[in-house]
Amino acid sequence: MSEQARKTAEALEYLTGFGNEHSSEAVPGALPIGRNSPQRAPLGLYAEQLSGSAFTEPRTHNRRSWLYRIRPSAAHPPFTRIDNGALRSAPFTESVADPNRLRWNPLPDPAPGTDFLSGLWTLGGNGDAAQRAGMAIHLYAANADMTDRVFSDSDGELLIVPERGGLLLRTELGLLAARPGDMALIPRGVRFRVELLDADARGYVCENYGQPFELPNLGPIGANGLAAARDFQAPVAAYEDSERPTEVINKFCGNLWSATYDHSPLDVVAWHGSHVPYVYDMRRFNVLGSISYDHPDPSIFTVLTSPSDTPGLAGMDFVVFAPRWLVGEDTFRPPYFHRNVMSEYMGLIEGAYDAKAEGFVPGGGSLHNMMSAHGPDHETFERASAAELKPQKIDDGLAFMFETRWPITATAQAAGADHLQRGYDDVWQGLQRHFRA
Repeated sequence: MSEQARKTAEALEYLTGFGNEHSSEAVPGALPIGRNSPQRAPLGLYAEQLSGSAFTEPRTHNRRSWLYRIRPSAAHPPFTRIDNGALRSAPFTESVADPNRLRWNPLPDPAPGTDFLSGLWTLGGNGDAAQRAGMAIHLYAANADMTDRVFSDSDGELLIVPERGGLLLRTELGLLAARPGDMALIPRGVRFRVELLDADARGYVCENYGQPFELPNLGPIGANGLAAARDFQAPVAAYEDSERPTEVINKFCGNLWSATYDHSPLDVVAWHGSHVPYVYDMRRFNVLGSISYDHPDPSIFTVLTSPSDTPGLAGMDFVVFAPRWLVGEDTFRPPYFHRNVMSEYMGLIEGAYDAKAEGFVPGGGSLHNMMSAHGPDHETFERASAAELKPQKIDDGLAFMFETRWPITATAQAAGADHLQRGYDDVWQGLQRHFRA
């Protein structure tokens, strides 16, 4: 953590718009005009394409960026395997999928000198990273900057949700600042380094192996609502011209591989394209809901979705429960009792969640696998059933959900963790019989 990192974060400027064809240059004249790969790129740079989708995917789904860099990515020594630490990948075969409802307290504080990459700890996931299908859930706890090393993930894109402490993300395409209440999205294969804006940092990561995240279709909602494309912020070009050794760590087919470059690979002077990182302030989410009775399904809170091969069925959804008004008449207002064909992992960034009176704390998380019955705990049910139904503002909490089409298998380290709450089922034990024939 450094004062310089905070000053850098405060001075950042961004490009706006999710899915846009952005362009940026850190040095005037670095970006070629009228062609992607001229015979000689401007300023002695190398032209390089980074493809996040197949060349022939439809234009609306095609993700690629052209980078103009001091040295091409191909100029590196061989990679060698290194220890994966607490990072795990699909397929998750070291344990079996569990139908029980599970809930964890926050990760314990890490040992001194733990950076973002060393502090990654895998809770579970599904699918197969090598087949580019499924997802993984990681948590991180860090108290040190990544120094002279960068990370890239060939297996999937990383959706980072800070819960405590801000992050300065130095990516190939420029810099992003992500603080609690924000989410950051690092595309597949983009290299980045994490510096801390506070003494320590903690949060959540969704690794999406499948189709890149996109904004959900709005259907009958119309043209506006939910997450606005213009609220997603992409970096402007910023480069490192460093000749000192830098360790580059690549996650590939579930394992970590390392190579030491003789220069920093964050040396992109200009770029244009759509395969870009973003940061998004989740408090800007335009919450929609009922103004008569009942309330919509939680899909109405979807920020980003990763489509699957079945229309309407997401491989992965990112959902946020932001501050909102509840006004439904004759309506049980907290989330209803539910069994879902999708699997749900929920985390809490701040405050309290309106379906759980206690036990669900910031930095912790709950896992409700497919068809696992869940809903408000006893205390919440009793309170909500007797509440005066005047307009109510929910503004003391910010929660989110990773929702996926397949069951989530917890890792052995998550299933046996000391911070796993052993008595989670007890929150529903006070629900009494009220039936009268």
